[in-house]
Amino acid sequence: MTLVSARRGAVYVSVAATAWGTGGAAGSLLIEAGHLGPAGVSFWRYLLGAVFLLALARRPLRFELNFRVLLAGAGMALYQAAYFAAIARSGVAVATVVTMGATPVFTALGSRFLLRERLGGVALTALAAALAGLVLLTGETALQARTSSIAGIGFALASAAGYAGVTLFSRHHRDDPQGMAIGGFVVGTVCLAPFALVDGVVPALDLTSAGLLLYLGAVPTALAYALFFRALTVLRATTVSIISLGEAVGASLLGVACFGERLTPLAWSGCALLLAAVAVLAARTGES
Repeated sequence: MTLVSARRGAVYVSVAATAWGTGGAAGSLLIEAGHLGPAGVSFWRYLLGAVFLLALARRPLRFELNFRVLLAGAGMALYQAAYFAAIARSGVAVATVVTMGATPVFTALGSRFLLRERLGGVALTALAAALAGLVLLTGETALQARTSSIAGIGFALASAAGYAGVTLFSRHHRDDPQGMAIGGFVVGTVCLAPFALVDGVVPALDLTSAGLLLYLGAVPTALAYALFFRALTVLRATTVSIISLGEAVGASLLGVACFGERLTPLAWSGCALLLAAVAVLAARTGES
């Protein structure tokens, strides 16, 4: 494994967050164009992500379904399935704000007590600012949602716990990020297969849906997760989790630019605060 610097790791996770920000839009379009359910989209996302990473591997991969890979893949399947269950019961806005807000908190607690990683003042301040920005950016929409339920919030928290668990586990076992990413995709695909079969797994293929499938598998999945796991080899789990919140900014800006969505002044303020927190933390990774 070629070592990377902390600064480059921050760039990696920033690019990953930007790519993830496009994944929701691509998935939504694919559900409409390919007549797939959410579980079917996740199934193809993981399957194609594994295929792309295997095709681009620079060295022969000694792939083993060991205990570490099984746990990582199960965690990836858990947070995908729980997130979609949260959306079904509480709507996209509530599921997103609860999941994304709880993830860095769970990660910070786990990092401190399980990995013994000390959180410096920069990281704690960035975490507080990023969460405040996330609430300003998405909170108004979440409060307007009429379909929220205790079960939906519970599923969102389960999704956050699964995502935080994968982050902490991958940070602890960081000797083979490529194998962890590919193995996680393979195990996640197998775990999601039963749900996808019920939800609908065969896409209606045309030029649009094929392009969306390839994009979803290549950019927000293969590229983003490869960079994410690589960043965890040099950055603290909490640092990676906070920078990943930039996904919310990217998704919001994409909605404004491509789908005619409008942000309120409060949401724009949240967007700026979240970006500032992420930028400061990314620029000062060595001090966080």
